[in-house]
Amino acid sequence: MNQPLVQVEQLSIGYTTRQGAVRPVLRDVSLTLERGTTLGLVGESGCGKSTLSMSLLAHLRSGSRVFGGQVQVNGTNVFALDRTALEQLRGRQVGFVPQNASQALTPTMRIGAQATESLTLHRGLDTAAAHQRVTELFQRMRLPQPEALLQRYPHELSGGQQQRVVIAMALARQPDLLVLDEPTTGLDVTTQAHVLHLLQTITHEYGMTMLYVSHDLEVVAQVSDLVAVMYAGEVVEMAPVDRLFSQPCHPYTLGLLASLPRITQTTLPRPIPGHPPAPHEARAACAFAPRCAFATQQCQNEVPALSTVEQSPGRMHQVRCHHWQHVIQYEATIPHNGRSAPREPVDTLHDRTHALLTLQDVAVTYARPRLLDRLRQRPQPPATVERVSLAVQRGETLALVGESGSGKTTLLRAVAGLKSPSAGNITFGDLDLTIPVDRRSREIRRVIQIIFQNPDASLNPRQTVGQILQQPLRLYFDRDPAQYQEHIRLLLEQVRLAPHYERRFPSQLSGGEKQRVAIARAFAANPELVLCDEVTSALDVSVQSAVLEVLTDLQNRQGVTYLFITHNLAVVRAIADRVAVLYHGRLCEVGAVAQLAAAPWHPYTETLLGAVLAPEPGAPPRLLARDVPDPAPPARGCPFQRRCPRHLGPICNEDPPPWHTTDSGQRILCHIAPHDLEQRQTAEASLAFARD
Repeated sequence: MNQPLVQVEQLSIGYTTRQGAVRPVLRDVSLTLERGTTLGLVGESGCGKSTLSMSLLAHLRSGSRVFGGQVQVNGTNVFALDRTALEQLRGRQVGFVPQNASQALTPTMRIGAQATESLTLHRGLDTAAAHQRVTELFQRMRLPQPEALLQRYPHELSGGQQQRVVIAMALARQPDLLVLDEPTTGLDVTTQAHVLHLLQTITHEYGMTMLYVSHDLEVVAQVSDLVAVMYAGEVVEMAPVDRLFSQPCHPYTLGLLASLPRITQTTLPRPIPGHPPAPHEARAACAFAPRCAFATQQCQNEVPALSTVEQSPGRMHQVRCHHWQHVIQYEATIPHNGRSAPREPVDTLHDRTHALLTLQDVAVTYARPRLLDRLRQRPQPPATVERVSLAVQRGETLALVGESGSGKTTLLRAVAGLKSPSAGNITFGDLDLTIPVDRRSREIRRVIQIIFQNPDASLNPRQTVGQILQQPLRLYFDRDPAQYQEHIRLLLEQVRLAPHYERRFPSQLSGGEKQRVAIARAFAANPELVLCDEVTSALDVSVQSAVLEVLTDLQNRQGVTYLFITHNLAVVRAIADRVAVLYHGRLCEVGAVAQLAAAPWHPYTETLLGAVLAPEPGAPPRLLARDVPDPAPPARGCPFQRRCPRHLGPICNEDPPPWHTTDSGQRILCHIAPHDLEQRQTAEASLAFARD
């Protein structure tokens, strides 16, 4: 019998406090990973997923150590390896893709030098062969202009491009085991679908084994053979992927599935109530009991053991619950919080009577033409954002969607005053927002807050969470220290962080916890307009649903307005009133979010919807758009012409498309009239249903 590639046996990892007390992070975790299989590891932030995944590389956080058990890769205990053997393990046998790509790339080295370094050191390739392999993988990762990309530095790439570079670097070495820690968190839906397809293809080609850590259950459903659910440092359920999604046996797994936003539902999902236990909390009972609807006195008094629900070759299903038989009989529709449907749509381009934020023909460019180019009258590169006109009403949520590089964040930065527009007007009520943020009044800076995608770049690592949250309170409000303390506790509670987080530093938080601190800091200023740049992309599904509830409640109570960027169209469906779709910085569709569930759509919107992953194993996305490099919009015609699945020919190549308005107020920029689009989409959907 072949030996499993990975064997984790009764692994316990924790750290020791200055007082000598042991704080466990992992508790007696055991799992086996056969060669050529993919294990999906899911659970809330802080449950120990990243600690477990990093243990396969014999890496521990500073101050932590192994208190029991072992990790074997290819039959070798990784924690017993010397330095040389450990370098070989990490360089040849185990590849790693971190959650934050920017921290994995050296800022002073060009991408090409970093990508080829491990191939020359650990695979013995010469520079030319390493260069060829990296370039090929960059092309397969849908990175624009791979050759030019090799000469760039990390800061010259977007977050999504950095993530794809790191994935390609890990795949290039063809390791036996590939450990991925939230690898597609920062990717848009179409790029994510292509990257997941590529991961599955390459791992199948090379017989590679994967440990895929993610809070995105839709992704886990598509890539995994087995799924392990972690809670409070323990594996509480492990099963084949189809079994786990169709018949969950642990209340926590059931709660995670109920927390998923769905593209077919307009209501918010229901979060799991309560908080996970802190590592220092003593445990002599079920860790999930305080949050569990099935809990009894037995759960308060006894620690549940792993029970076997089903056991057959390749079909082991285990669960850590006293009452899993009751859970398995629980048959109900996925609950929701009952939020009402979005309001009636407003004409984006013309109704500006009560608009809080108005953008009129806004253009933004990063190009800096050289003097020689101007003297030779060379054409300027296309603007990153071009002729965008939007009106955001007070108290509404307008979502901006589109692939990486579509100009969503650039538009947000222009509103925030971090990037000045090269043309057009931006107004907040009657106030001009085209001026930079350092020239705006303190009151304007207070009422317009921004939450960045990457909290590591916006949180001071030398300050505690309490000090970080005190800053906006001290800057904008005149209160005594006692009021600050109470307000900080309230802010932490709103983003589902326990009071003890006030004393922690950002380095002691998980990625999702850092993002929640960034959200709390924005709301500490009591803003009127919040610019949200992928604020839920780093959050697990339960915390995501809780944050969406917080955002909705604040909007209902205070009339807060959101300009909301996300690549998760299910989140858009749940929280937004209207949606604006951008491609290469050009608007192609604006309308009520309810139209996401009903045709017609712009062909690009149709492409985005087709790439949405469903939380159902065996339901792959539909990749409609032509997969061709498209680094910049064409000089003439439709911006989407090179990839459009409904391309009409010369008219799309030469003539700018007109705006059409449907009966519901939806606006579509396309040469195909909405009625014709609807007929085509309906006919194709009928054919697809017949084939299935």
